[in-house]
Amino acid sequence: MDPADRTRAKILTRQELLALRTQARAGHRTVVQCHGCFDIVHPGHVRHLQHAARQGDMLLVTLTGDAVMSKGDGRPLIPQELRAENLAALDCVDWVYINPLPTAAELLEEVRPDVYIKGREYENNRDPRFQAEREAVERHGGRVLFSSGDIVFSSTALIAAMESSADPFQARLRQLVEAHALTPANLDLLIDSFAGKRLCVIGETITDTYVMCDRPDIAGESPVMSLRPLEHRSFDGGAAVIARHAAALGARPVLITCLPRTPGAESLRQRLAVEGVETRAIEHEGSIPEKQRFLVGSQKVMKLDLVRPISLDAAAQERLIGLARETAQSSDGAVVADFGNGMLTPGVLGRLCPSVRRNVGVMVGDVSGRRGSLLHMRDMDLLTPTEPELRDALRDYDDSLNAVVWKLMEQTGAARVFVTMGADGLTAFERLRGAGATDGWATRVRGEHVPALSPWALDALGCGDALLAAATLTMLAEPKSGDLMAIAAFLGSIAAAVEATRLGNEPVSARDLRHGVRRVGEMRLELTPPRPGVRLVV
Repeated sequence: MDPADRTRAKILTRQELLALRTQARAGHRTVVQCHGCFDIVHPGHVRHLQHAARQGDMLLVTLTGDAVMSKGDGRPLIPQELRAENLAALDCVDWVYINPLPTAAELLEEVRPDVYIKGREYENNRDPRFQAEREAVERHGGRVLFSSGDIVFSSTALIAAMESSADPFQARLRQLVEAHALTPANLDLLIDSFAGKRLCVIGETITDTYVMCDRPDIAGESPVMSLRPLEHRSFDGGAAVIARHAAALGARPVLITCLPRTPGAESLRQRLAVEGVETRAIEHEGSIPEKQRFLVGSQKVMKLDLVRPISLDAAAQERLIGLARETAQSSDGAVVADFGNGMLTPGVLGRLCPSVRRNVGVMVGDVSGRRGSLLHMRDMDLLTPTEPELRDALRDYDDSLNAVVWKLMEQTGAARVFVTMGADGLTAFERLRGAGATDGWATRVRGEHVPALSPWALDALGCGDALLAAATLTMLAEPKSGDLMAIAAFLGSIAAAVEATRLGNEPVSARDLRHGVRRVGEMRLELTPPRPGVRLVV
């Protein structure tokens, strides 16, 4: 069947829908139903529907018809027939029906779905229209589940943004700049204030080696890829590159790490000293952990971890904690970065974090990979996991991102969480002051989405480290006005975008960051002036 015909075949009349539902019931197939307007099918909708499809055998999506849609003037933006086609074009959707009534209650009485899925925001909703829908489902033995997908968007907000810009990306940048006075003049003053900030950086040092290879071939003895190395390029990574970023941005970092007593470790100390990083290290046996990435051109084809876990005895652990505490006493802020190589065990973090916390104004934590101890980083002002790291740590792969972030905040006491999502940018979350434990998540945290600011990414390695350093220094600069969370997320995202254009772990300087601010302005074509009276005071 032609793809267009297959799509149209999914759009059903009422009689066709009820007949198929009867067949599904006879065949013991579970029917899942979602209902909404779906004026714009955005990424949040797609994830929501993909999750719904996993809850049963057949996914029915019903949408509110044009005649009864009450979303404001000019809505729906897209006619019901096209909205239905958009939904039917998704592989995860089996049936689509245009509902001519204002709510789904009457239809639910007829369809009697086994599972009815609503957004997480409905979990504590007492709207009588939703209550009628819920009663209709449960009356016939069905279940109501709540899931919002992983990224929260608003169709209404997106449409409002597109009224002023045909490009939602530019519209979002304009919203950020206008709301938070993120102009080059203001951000230049903030970047200037990074100078001289004393930052304690605690974590493992890693050598990131890029092995540049010739065009791959197939080995003669078996059908495996054969690579011929042409060049090796090594970079000081791990916690070392976080300290290098901080120094390049104007701060005075001290790196607390573990190093072997080898010529390579001494050479590392000297390189870091030249860049403005003081190194204080606990000695350990072995070598500096190395991660090799094999590239053909700029494309990575394989990664090899030459990592022997760092194993510190009880005495060495006490020296590490004491060194961190002593350094923190003369620092403005601290970064704790666990790269999963054994230096920062849960036990060490349990003693180190409160010891450092008492001595600094700002403390930020990050992990790398699945071996990191995210849940043991307590009382941080900011945590910066990727979405997979966050979900792995909490073993929660189904709840909305907001709900998972709230769980992390509850377990760790974190004030803010920046969740990075690759090409989707990042979403910054902040705990609301005075939020009660019985409130729904929507009243406990607020979020701010920052789109990915790099038009193209040459290399994703080190982007999170650059974001972490810039966001931490922004928090240390303590702007007296403006939204600290949004400002830190925006500057951190710019630092990550700068790093993404480079091959390997190279530090982002204050000059690079200023250029990045102006490049983002050029991407918006024309920076909209901030509202009168709105100014970022540093």
